[in-house]
Amino acid sequence: MGAGHDHGHTHQGAPPTGTAAAAYKGRLRIALCITLTVMVVEIVGGLIADSLALIADATHMATDALGLAMALLAIHFANRPPTGNRTFGYARAEILAALANCLLLLGVGGYVLYEAVQRFVTPADTRGGPTIVFGLIGLIANMISLSLLVRGQKDSINVRGAYLEVLADALGSVAVLVSAGIILATGWQAADPIASIVIGLMIVPRTVKLLRETLNVLLEAAPKGVDMAEVRAHLLALPGVDDVHDLHAWTITSGMPVLSAHVVVSPGVLDSLGNEKMLHALQDCLGDHFDVEHCTFQLEPGGHAEHEAGFCH
Repeated sequence: MGAGHDHGHTHQGAPPTGTAAAAYKGRLRIALCITLTVMVVEIVGGLIADSLALIADATHMATDALGLAMALLAIHFANRPPTGNRTFGYARAEILAALANCLLLLGVGGYVLYEAVQRFVTPADTRGGPTIVFGLIGLIANMISLSLLVRGQKDSINVRGAYLEVLADALGSVAVLVSAGIILATGWQAADPIASIVIGLMIVPRTVKLLRETLNVLLEAAPKGVDMAEVRAHLLALPGVDDVHDLHAWTITSGMPVLSAHVVVSPGVLDSLGNEKMLHALQDCLGDHFDVEHCTFQLEPGGHAEHEAGFCH
């Protein structure tokens, strides 16, 4: 007989509610307002100073604003209650938002690199003084946003996407300030497109890393830090467990790992312990060693796996 067990604060068989990113919704809203304000300021400053680096940073901030807005929208959908057709609700929406942020970041990185090359072909007369002023405004604003999101990026892949965008902006602001300082001190105009190339190159590596993590979730790889061989070994070490098969673990969204397994139990063990005690033993085994709270176990007598295989054919 199959049996499900959820050893947490949700009803038996129901998925956990709430996502890791939900706790940072207010901070994301503040970061979005800051980003939109600085984006407008940098666009104006870039036009006044004729600075591609400043315009590139403002363009990146525009994608950040879109990314932050998508992250907030994803949190809204992800925390809607489950339905009969969507048993985990819209929790995966946060992962889709992170994927969209990755694609945006890669697109912006490519655009900035292209525009920088064009500046080498057709040099511009960038004004260092105004560029420093507007770049400094951008850096201060980005540091405030980073301080709001630094804790959340450790808990949620969705918040991490927003955090990495703001971090790239902060680094971009530093590059803008350095290039403007060089232009002001030496008049070397090539510093502006070089700074733009630096901004573009800073975006790509972090984005690729986030994209890899996002695709792992979408492809239902084992949760980060969960070694499936170790999970199997711990379950098999329990008294009365003869075998474990159909063992799967995946992540619905950040902070929501799930696991399911068919556990073959020795004859007479269920009669002596009972289903509930056996399920508690399995759950406690995982809870003590792995950060997976939502687990579903099917308890089986020996030989049942062969019956399942024949039935499926």
